[in-house]
Amino acid sequence: MDKKRIAVIFGGQSSEHIVSCMSAVNVINQIDRQHFELVLIGITEEGHWLKVDSVEEISSGAWRESKVEAVISPDATKKCLIITENGETRELPIDVIFPVLHGKNGEDGTIQGLFELAQIPYVGCGVLASAVSMDKLYTKIIVNALGIRQADYVPVMSWKMKRDMDATVREVEAKFSYPVFVKPSNAGSSRGVSKCADREQLIAGLTEAARHDSKILVEETIVGHEVECAVMGGGQKPVLASGVGEVLSADEFYDFDSKYFNAESRTVLNPELPGDSAERVRKAAQQIFNAVDGFGLARVDFFVTAEGEVVFNEINTLPGFTAISMYPMLWEAAGVPKDQLSEKLIAMAFER
Repeated sequence: MDKKRIAVIFGGQSSEHIVSCMSAVNVINQIDRQHFELVLIGITEEGHWLKVDSVEEISSGAWRESKVEAVISPDATKKCLIITENGETRELPIDVIFPVLHGKNGEDGTIQGLFELAQIPYVGCGVLASAVSMDKLYTKIIVNALGIRQADYVPVMSWKMKRDMDATVREVEAKFSYPVFVKPSNAGSSRGVSKCADREQLIAGLTEAARHDSKILVEETIVGHEVECAVMGGGQKPVLASGVGEVLSADEFYDFDSKYFNAESRTVLNPELPGDSAERVRKAAQQIFNAVDGFGLARVDFFVTAEGEVVFNEINTLPGFTAISMYPMLWEAAGVPKDQLSEKLIAMAFER
């Protein structure tokens, strides 16, 4: 059987650039070389597309010094990468793409639009699902229609906030008591998220969130277990849900540093939860994935209160694949080893 050529794209112009590189190492190591010829493409934080020779270069960061450029041609008759080296250009046909990209310009539908133009099969959600799932405000609008409980919120536009911070603060304080959570509408890995216990912290949190996005959410605090569920499928395939995993943060909440750089943070698979809440999490995850027109994969995050109430938090259409990421761990616990998981996700790309 002839090998298919797969382009693994990582890095990207987002605040989650480093997480993408960490995820890419694990994804690349799990792809079966007997069935696939790998081409590695790194996108720098400045947006420069580079051909990368090895996974070791990704781990060390040396890939950013590559002198070989590689971009996807949007020409659907070509279905190729355009490689430029020493001033000479050549075309390299591509069969499928695995975008290991998190956050803006990678998980938000933008690069998926390029894949659609090129008509190259790709792993993961399409343009619509990627865009609405990345934008927490629009995800909330969709989930509201499902009748699934989620944290109450106040939407804040950064331009309006900058024009009159006092009015914004008063609007939040009229609705919620402290503490509140402040989140950029478009960001992942808890980038730009703050827990604010008073007015001074709220102003600081809003200012920080505005660095990441023009739309901001201020949410009520939900006290409970922070849990995650992995889903896979869509299209003509049924949407499958894994078991449930719980996040136990070493810090006050599960921010970027506690996720990736605090060894005391840990995850628990199949935790003890009140009543049948774990099953209700799984069903809600499937409902939400279908509602956003999900395809391929996603991780859906919830809170479960002491009373057993299930509260939706957010959905990630390209969840982390780092050594500590919940998505691959949940499927492994469900009987799908990491190498088989990659194989299933790639196979689905051809069934879109």
